[in-house]
Amino acid sequence: MAKIVLKQEDEGKEIIVEALLDSRTIELVISLEFTRKNKFRKKLNKPIYVRNVDGIFSHEKLIEHTLEVELFYKGHKERTGIDVI
Repeated sequence: MAKIVLKQEDEGKEIIVEALLDSRTIELVISLEFTRKNKFRKKLNKPIYVRNVDGIFSHEKLIEHTLEVELFYKGHKERTGIDVI
């Protein structure tokens, strides 16, 4: 676990969180509960359909929100999007 700073650019809001970092990951995700609690999300214009491990689309799960943030960790700064799941 690592402490990182998330800064939501349009509101200037910053949150320090503990995150699990994995250099082999393809996508960044964050929980819906966390974003609701912190009022820290943005609705997507068009939802993203999620694929199961077997490649079949899941009709039960959609990604409908995202975060556009600046991520800070040990002197590294990166602007990125995080999908809310």
